[in-house]
Amino acid sequence: MSEKANPDSVGQALLAAPAVFVCHFLEEAPGFVEWFNSHVARGISSGLFWRVNLTALVVTLILVALYWFTRSRIILVVSVAWLSFLMFANALFHLTGSVVDRGYVPGLMTAVLLYLPYCAILATYIVRNGLLGKVALTVVVLLGSTPMLIHGYLILFLGSRLF
Repeated sequence: MSEKANPDSVGQALLAAPAVFVCHFLEEAPGFVEWFNSHVARGISSGLFWRVNLTALVVTLILVALYWFTRSRIILVVSVAWLSFLMFANALFHLTGSVVDRGYVPGLMTAVLLYLPYCAILATYIVRNGLLGKVALTVVVLLGSTPMLIHGYLILFLGSRLF
């Protein structure tokens, strides 16, 4: 690969986000509600699980379309924050859950095999194209991840939830 990534590589990488999310959702859907409810007294319903995930898909599609058509740095920052919440922190949640439970957490395979590599590739393209520096990207990722990281901590260690 050359020193500089393809100028359209960030937009092309963002186009993959909805598909990556859907793959994760399809792995997670059959058993996540039951797994979640075994950890949290104030559990969730299957309907809530579907509504939350369909809403997340719609938000992802909107952000991808906005970036694709505008190439706006502000939209990119919002997209990175969103994907940090939706994918990066969620992958950490699934990994931590598997350690805590000493077993499989629904969604673990796609979190490890899709979410983490996808986030790394997207981050690489963003930095290589000079759209965000490493420090700025790190700040955006940390800010975007924080709500999901707190949510995951509450679920796994306190039997509660943020939302």
